[in-house]
This record gives sequence, structure tokens and C-alpha cells, in this order.
Amino acid sequence: MNTHNGTLSVRVTRIEQLTPEIKRFTLNDPQGKHLPAFSGGSHVVVVLEEGEKTYRNAYSLMSSPYDSSAYQIAVRRVDTGRGGSRLLHDQVREGALLQILQPANLFPLAKHARQHLFIAGGVGITPVYSQLEELQLKQATFELHLAVRGPEHTALGLELKARYGEKVHLYVQGQAARMDIRGILAARPLGSHVYVCGPDSMIDDTLDSAHALGWTDSHIHYERFVEQGSTGQPFSVTLARQGVTIEVPAEQSLLEAAEQAGYQVPYLCRGGACGYCETEVLEVEGELDHRDDWLSEEDKLGKRKFMPCVSRANCSRLVVDL
Repeated sequence: MNTHNGTLSVRVTRIEQLTPEIKRFTLNDPQGKHLPAFSGGSHVVVVLEEGEKTYRNAYSLMSSPYDSSAYQIAVRRVDTGRGGSRLLHDQVREGALLQILQPANLFPLAKHARQHLFIAGGVGITPVYSQLEELQLKQATFELHLAVRGPEHTALGLELKARYGEKVHLYVQGQAARMDIRGILAARPLGSHVYVCGPDSMIDDTLDSAHALGWTDSHIHYERFVEQGSTGQPFSVTLARQGVTIEVPAEQSLLEAAEQAGYQVPYLCRGGACGYCETEVLEVEGELDHRDDWLSEEDKLGKRKFMPCVSRANCSRLVVDL
């Protein structure tokens, strides 16, 4: 298997325009070998170079966990984003080589669930693809409830409905009744688990409805759309282990600035959701701008922890344990 600076080389063998803003990319090993195995809910990070800029974007794997001959990812073009999705949409063609990191799973299935309920919105369906395939082959009980903005956004939902039949419920804005999340969660058997991925409002509605109905947190799973990196006021930070001070520009996160300077920082999601890059703050004079979903409010107020993938600082001095 081809590797390059810790990444895997894959060839884009097919690109499909699924909706006005989503393309699906099929990726294969250039030598025809099998790619690393993964489990339902996994993602890969695509590493893209454009001049002096490097984009590292995480995308869910949509292909079957039982077929490692190819990976599939869906990329939603975000015109107001940092540029990685635009680069994939506008410049990457079939036959191109891409660099990706090994699969990681921050949204796994609950192995002992009695029933699996999935609630998704738009491109939030992508991690569910591989999860449903896994459950289907295990003959597990599941339902999918997918909401989309209009008929032109139904391609993925129709694919899944053709494959899984009545287990898939598709809600098209303007064509049918709105999804009733509380109704979906009500009167479910003990041991049911719910998984939700989509807009923040959908996730919050699911969490609130589940809690109101008595669901425990251990049976509620969610994955938010995360914007890799952050922008804001520039700041300086000292990496204590390296003995250097680096400048974090307005258009980069600390993680990105450290990588550009040649220092490796551990990460998985790059969006402040997984906690993998949590870093200890050794000294701080000023305010930390926490933008993650990982740290508790107590941790944020304590100024002793920091997520370099998304958070920023307004400090005269900041020293972190990197």
C-alpha cells in the first residue's frame, strides 16, 4: 500500500454529483490492494495541498465495512468554508491521487443495543451509510429517519430506501409532514439506542426530546458537523516541549500553525469534538477563546485545558504542553 508522510495514497476512480452541492468520491488503492478495515461510523482525513496551504478535512466513510476494496466519501461544497471542500469539488478529477489518514471512529455503533434508531439531516446521512450496512449483515433491528431540504436533495435517501425498504423514512421539505423527533423516540423498547447527525437544531431537538422521555445519555449518540480549524484574531503561543514560540495567524488554528512550522500535534476530528488533542495550559495571561464541544464549562473557566484544533486566545502570554 502506498504511503506518504504517514498518509495513504488513494486514487479517485469515480466522482458522482448526488445533489447540487454534494459529490461522492470513490477511492481505491493505486495498486489494486485492499484498504485498511474500518467499522460503521468511521471517517478519514483527506490531506490536500494548495500552494503553501494544507487542508485536512474529515469525511465519513460511506462504503461497506465488509468491503475494503474501495472507500467512498461524500463532500458537501461549502462556499463560505476554509477551502478544502471547494478544492475537492473544483479541481479533483477522476484518476487523481489523494492522501488520506487511516480510518478512525468517533461515532461507533452500540454493540448490545436492542434497537437502533437513526435521525439524520442532509449530509448528516453519510456516517449512517456504513452503520446500516453493518447492522443489515448482522440482522439487527434498525430504523432510519432522514430529512432533506427538497426533491433535489433526495438521492442518498432514495438509494437507502431502495436498499432497506420500509426501514427508511424520508422527509422531504415541502412534500410531507415534518419529522416528529419526539414521536419517533416515544414508546421504544428498553435497550434502544438513538444516533443523530445533522444540523445543530436537529441534534439539540433529539437530545431534548430523548431526555424528556427518560432516555439515558449512554443510549444517545450524536455527531455534529464540525468545521476543521478556526479563524479570528492572531495570537502567539509557546510550545513548552519544543521550546519555541509560534505565531498563529488569523486564518489558521494553533494545530495548523504548529503543523506548518513542522511540529506534530495528535488529533482525530480537528473540529473540537473528540477530545484527542486536549492540551494542558501551563501559563496564561489573558483570555482563552474556547470553541470546542469537548471541554466542560468548569474546564473552560479553569483555564487549564485547551483544544488547539479550534480554540483561540487573546493573551499577552500563553504556554501550552506541546
